[in-house]
Amino acid sequence: MPGIRKRSVMIAGHPTSVSLEEAFWEALRTVAAARGQSVQALIGAIDAGRGQQNLSSAIRVFVLEAVRAAGALPAGAPARSSEG
Repeated sequence: MPGIRKRSVMIAGHPTSVSLEEAFWEALRTVAAARGQSVQALIGAIDAGRGQQNLSSAIRVFVLEAVRAAGALPAGAPARSSEG
């Protein structure tokens, strides 16, 4: 998986940067498009509901839950391991 990509976004009128792997950025764009939202608006919604959780972590969890909800990954499915 390619490295971490840092992008600048505005959340509640404040600039911030978010660091995610490209696969998460792609999935976030897909989810936002399916909901008729911009990525920035979706990140704002995730931010509003994250509590004390780190924003990048909250986005990753959101994407994982969205993928599971779409049926692409069953709940409780083991993570893919790089070990053989």
